[in-house]
Amino acid sequence: MENNPLYRRTLEFQMAEENLKSRSEVSSDASTLHLAKAARQFIAGGCAGLVEVSITHPLDVIKTRFQVQQGFTDPNRYTSVLNCATRMMRNEGSLSLYKGILPPVLIETPKRAVKFLTFETYRSFLSHCGINGPMSPLLCGAGAGVTEGFLVAPFERVKTSLQVQTARMSELPSAASCARSIVREHGFGREGLFKGLEVTLLRHGVGNGVFFGFYHNVKPLFMKNSEEPPVSIQLLVGLMTGTLATTCSLPFDVIKSRIQGHQPPDNPFKYHSTWRTIYTIYKEEGPLSLCKGWVPRVMRLGPGGAIMFVVYEQVSQWLQSVGL
Repeated sequence: MENNPLYRRTLEFQMAEENLKSRSEVSSDASTLHLAKAARQFIAGGCAGLVEVSITHPLDVIKTRFQVQQGFTDPNRYTSVLNCATRMMRNEGSLSLYKGILPPVLIETPKRAVKFLTFETYRSFLSHCGINGPMSPLLCGAGAGVTEGFLVAPFERVKTSLQVQTARMSELPSAASCARSIVREHGFGREGLFKGLEVTLLRHGVGNGVFFGFYHNVKPLFMKNSEEPPVSIQLLVGLMTGTLATTCSLPFDVIKSRIQGHQPPDNPFKYHSTWRTIYTIYKEEGPLSLCKGWVPRVMRLGPGGAIMFVVYEQVSQWLQSVGL
């Protein structure tokens, strides 16, 4: 029977079929694990973003107000974070510190989700290419930041337009109305909803490159036997990470606020392109003006970085523990 050619061929066919089925099952399991990991990263990143923006948004509003000031000659110049917050609440209402909150709330969950997901995806790709050194998190972070920048640019345009308005909260147009007005008057291009896209990509690329590069190179110094460090250490490293990344990306944030905010009435194209705006601010206001809003921005994104990383890792661990 075993010498029968037909029997041997049948046996070989059955073995090949079983082998193919086995490989298919392994491939299916790997795909399921990959999708589960991606879903975990997406959900954890979204939760981290939502918590972070809900807590820190008032400081983002104050930061924007500082950045759009025209120097010491501005008659409505704010002198400190407290002065800005007090005057806004007195003149514009107690909820004025939450001006422009809807766009970041709508975008922050998918924005952070995309950031963490793309970072892990780029990092996995570089790992397959044999690139695993200390530069890997920095490069992947920059790539994730640029990806994130494309997603948030229109929302940043609307948010900044709302934040620089000094009307009371009840008199402020809605985010949707503001977006429709921008599209109706300027369209979707460089003067419209995507105004400031270039500097937005630079801000997010530089900031996230430093953000992920620093965190993933410093956190292992506190790990023992490959175990995650305690939450207090994660908060400390996250705070340092947020502060450093904020400082490095601040000049691009100032430029973005000038380009996307109100232009001077006598020169509506004064802040038009990234490099022209850098030159104009440097020439008229001095180099330190490129660091306007540092205090409220660090007060927001320093703790914000700590909150984001801790929430991301805690939610990710919880999702893994429940089988996702």
